[in-house]
Amino acid sequence: MITTILFDLDETLFDFHKAEAIALSKTLTQLGVEASQENIALYSAINKKHWEMLEEGRITRAQVLLGRFDELFATLGADCQSTQAQKIYEHQLGIGHYFIPGAPELLQGLTDQYALYIVSNGTASVQEGRIKSSGIAPLFREIFISQKIGYNKPRKEFFDYCFARIPDFSKEKTIIIGDSLTSDMRGGNNAGIRTCWFNPREDERIDGIHIDYEVQKLEQIPALLKEI
Repeated sequence: MITTILFDLDETLFDFHKAEAIALSKTLTQLGVEASQENIALYSAINKKHWEMLEEGRITRAQVLLGRFDELFATLGADCQSTQAQKIYEHQLGIGHYFIPGAPELLQGLTDQYALYIVSNGTASVQEGRIKSSGIAPLFREIFISQKIGYNKPRKEFFDYCFARIPDFSKEKTIIIGDSLTSDMRGGNNAGIRTCWFNPREDERIDGIHIDYEVQKLEQIPALLKEI
């Protein structure tokens, strides 16, 4: 029986790709760089690569935040300051929110039955701004953001910190739900808890990462939880 649910935020509850595209478009436009779909797609791929290197412990968060723009501008041949781009982008990204379809209804339906927590690797100021805008904070017992904790998913230390702050915590009664194989599912494996992969695009699995359950739509989650 599950009593505790750890929810990832970006691309699980919030539509990060939409927020990213809008924030980056405004950032590039302000810097005088063409905000084309190709340039936005290029940034998205570079950004994803940098965050995965952070998850693997190969670079620091500061290197992610500036390095992604360094690589983008170098590839485009744009004479722009990465520090300025990061400042504009972070401000734009923290404005408003965009839900994954079904997310508000899912949380409203679960909050009285389970202890809900957010576990996010995102930048604290950005995540806090979006969470505040969305109004979902009261539905969660606590919100854990890696930048504040000092460890990132999938590190076991990140989850140890969270578990120590969850009343009456039990690994056997806890599940993590998220879209990322490398941070959420591997993190769940490192922490010794059950995993549920939110996989709307039906991506392929990665060898070496154990997944207990998989759903393509958030609406599938309540029935799944009742079966566990």
